[in-house]
Amino acid sequence: MKKPSDNPADPFKKALADATRVLADDAELTVTFSMDPAGLTNDTVRLPQVSRRMSKDEVLIARGTADALAMRHKYHDGKTFNRYAPQGQMAYDIYDALETARCEAVGARTMPGTASNIDAKIGNDAMRRGYDGITKSEDAPLAQAMGYYLRHMATGRELPSGAANVMELWRDFIEQQTQGDFDDLDSFLDNQTTFAKLARRVIEDLGYGDQLGDDPDEADADDEQTAEADDQDDMDDNEGDQDQEQEEDNEASAENAQDEQQDMQEASVSQDDAAADEFNEEVEMPDDEADIDPPQPAPISDADPNYVVYSTANDEEIRAEDLAEPAELERLRAYLDQQLEPLKGAVSRLANKLQRRLQAQQNRSWEFDLEEGILDAGRLARVVANPTTPLSFKIEKDTEFRDTVVTLLLDNSGSMRGRPISIAAICADVLARTLERCNVKVEILGFTTRAWKGGTAREAWLNAGRPQAPGRLNDLRHIIYKGADVPMRRTKQNLGLMMKEGLLKENIDGEALEWAHRRMTARPEVRKILMVISDGAPVDDSTLSVNPANYLEKHLRDVIAMVEKRRQVELLAIGIGHDVTRYYDRAVTITDVEQLAGAMTEQLAALFDSDPRARARVMGIRRAS
Repeated sequence: MKKPSDNPADPFKKALADATRVLADDAELTVTFSMDPAGLTNDTVRLPQVSRRMSKDEVLIARGTADALAMRHKYHDGKTFNRYAPQGQMAYDIYDALETARCEAVGARTMPGTASNIDAKIGNDAMRRGYDGITKSEDAPLAQAMGYYLRHMATGRELPSGAANVMELWRDFIEQQTQGDFDDLDSFLDNQTTFAKLARRVIEDLGYGDQLGDDPDEADADDEQTAEADDQDDMDDNEGDQDQEQEEDNEASAENAQDEQQDMQEASVSQDDAAADEFNEEVEMPDDEADIDPPQPAPISDADPNYVVYSTANDEEIRAEDLAEPAELERLRAYLDQQLEPLKGAVSRLANKLQRRLQAQQNRSWEFDLEEGILDAGRLARVVANPTTPLSFKIEKDTEFRDTVVTLLLDNSGSMRGRPISIAAICADVLARTLERCNVKVEILGFTTRAWKGGTAREAWLNAGRPQAPGRLNDLRHIIYKGADVPMRRTKQNLGLMMKEGLLKENIDGEALEWAHRRMTARPEVRKILMVISDGAPVDDSTLSVNPANYLEKHLRDVIAMVEKRRQVELLAIGIGHDVTRYYDRAVTITDVEQLAGAMTEQLAALFDSDPRARARVMGIRRAS
């Protein structure tokens, strides 16, 4: 018999989650409640947290947010949106606000009950942003005003006071600039493509046409004309060969028909034989084989077979580009660069210092007096003195680091929010580009959870009656920002994802470290270096509330012991304001996040400075002397 929940808000949250899935027309949609800002990704809706008190405002805001995001999920197509999205920031904001208002308006027409709920959300947002007190249009956001105006025109509903104030401040300007654009609005709302074209026309009428970029339809028309011209040329070239091909096709068709008939006869005989063999095997199977137990499932963790995970059904390993739209990644990356502009010079100087140290070790060793390669300018004097002397060439020998891979594993927990995660991201970027110049492959990974305080794993545990010792009780999110074989120039935008609101949640370090270790051991490089950057011990409230207090910490220690014992990967760690030397043998702790760049470069340089023979003995690699 199920135990009743100890949180009076849980029944409401469960009902709201179910209703959101129904409204979104997606039974597999994940619905979570978080203190982070509400939002929507491909398969997850994040709603405002509802406290135990369940005040009227909390309930209304949660319902309105859920309805708005469900409408966006149901009526919005990301590919169509991105196809017509403008390039400039102001034009993009207007475009996005209009699309949000369209989805909510279509939903309000189909399901009128959602309209009042979304009004409550709009009113709360407007009050929180201080829209009631704005008296001048230049202080009011035009993009928001356009969204409010479209919603008002499409539904005929009065807006909450703050939203109405912003709309009225811009209303005369909007109606003057967009005369006739919204006359036949009903014919545009249900079709996102035609509405996107309308939105681009409205943006141009408002005076932001220079931010639209190229018209995608015109580009497609040009491509189609080019393709038709190419097809016509091909038809002219092949016209003389059609008769010959027709005769060959007729002969081939006759032969294929005969072959197919023979194949069908052979297949029929084979199926009869297979059925007879299967019957004989079932008859002759010894009795004792039927009692053999099925094989035991593989343990969750190689480091600790007793480590338990309640459910892995919603764990995910995902690429950064799959967690946000390309336009959003570009904006987040620009924001990251802007925030860290003063720091980039210092980080770049440290990276250049590291590069010089690495290149100094490579010594640029050459093989001389070869018949091909790079011309040896130092020996041209011999040719000048005696023209019969052949030219001499040289070739650079392979460098020491060409068979090395480095993985940077970044803690993406909520405690890293702000400057720590920004500096970690920019350091990873600069170091990856630096090591690539030295022919060292680099992988950048991040780890967090999909939800605060448990997510779907905890919900399943609660529904099962709260069994004892459930083990890890949250859904993992392991993020691949950059693969080792992908150049940094193609993944630069991905690091901006760390600036995304709501991404950083809780941290389960042991499983993340084991995941990164498995990825590294599967690679072909001889030398493998794994650097962990974290600001604290493993923390997941849902897991620690129903397991021993050291459950996650013990697993982290077990994984570190396994990695260091196997010696396939060189492991080092940097702790930000947290002593990680009690976990890792090779570690450093910094008290100020500004020291991170220096710590990362010094730790990597120290590894590469080590004697190759001594390193080979440590790693268990035999090298010829």
